[in-house]
Amino acid sequence: MKHLISIVLLVCAVVSGQAQAEQVRYISDDLFTYMHRGPSTQYRIMGSVNAGTKVTLLETNKETGYSRIKDDRGRTGWVKTDYLSGQVGLKTRFPVLQKELAEVKEALAHAKESEEAKTAGLQNSLKMRNEQITELETQNSQLNEQLMSSQAEIRELRAKLDTQKDDLLMKWFTYGGMVAGGGLLFGLVLPHLIPRRRRRNNGWA
Repeated sequence: MKHLISIVLLVCAVVSGQAQAEQVRYISDDLFTYMHRGPSTQYRIMGSVNAGTKVTLLETNKETGYSRIKDDRGRTGWVKTDYLSGQVGLKTRFPVLQKELAEVKEALAHAKESEEAKTAGLQNSLKMRNEQITELETQNSQLNEQLMSSQAEIRELRAKLDTQKDDLLMKWFTYGGMVAGGGLLFGLVLPHLIPRRRRRNNGWA
């Protein structure tokens, strides 16, 4: 039983080690690279792998500078470690970058159009406000002129009213004087108009 448990643990360790050893890599941006059956150029070439191809790194031989990989077609072979990269190749990234660039440009164009529309709207609103302010200033100026004209007219009417009051008072004084003078004259003339009776010699009327 102990031997069975040991075997199971050993198998798990081997499988875990293999899983950790297998890493995703990409063939670098050369046109292609040759795949050999062993970890050097002394081994026969079994094919080629195009640039940008996604491969699985199985192991690396640091002495020869070669790594064993598994390509997208299931082939297992050795390529130079220098031709492996942890990033997606430009051949694969370039269309994505082009798409992202086009999307960014389109977003910028929409943002610019939106900003221009907002600016135009603000300018129109500002123009309307300026026109309204100018119109209100004109109306205010006209109202001020009308007010000044009305005030001048009121002063003139008040002056005429005061003059008419003075003229009326003078007329009443004149009429009063004429009446008083006429009464006085009448009082002086009236005794002369009435004939006096002659007195008798004895003093009796």
